[in-house]
Amino acid sequence: MKMSNSETLDVDVRFLLANERTLLAWMRTSIAVEAGGVALMQLHRYHNYLGLVVLLFGGGVSLVGYHRFRMANQAIRANRLPPEGRGPALQVICVVALSVILAAAEFSFSR
Repeated sequence: MKMSNSETLDVDVRFLLANERTLLAWMRTSIAVEAGGVALMQLHRYHNYLGLVVLLFGGGVSLVGYHRFRMANQAIRANRLPPEGRGPALQVICVVALSVILAAAEFSFSR
């Protein structure tokens, strides 16, 4: 029995709550990444631009998390699987690239 196109009466609230907990995990991760960016900016004057990149990456993590939350919420209410999306793969690529850049910067500044 459907109420509308986007909501049904038989949605299991446990799935909605689990989706909210997942969003909170994305937010915690975002805050941790942003804190790392701030710490990097305070570490050394040459790391300011790298710290800013890390700080902005943390904001991007929260945007991806919110987008995935909305997609999963819509899918749960429609009783279907959420789309896989490219956000997590993009974040993994960014983290690996950022770690290589940070390692190279640390190596070049320590000489």
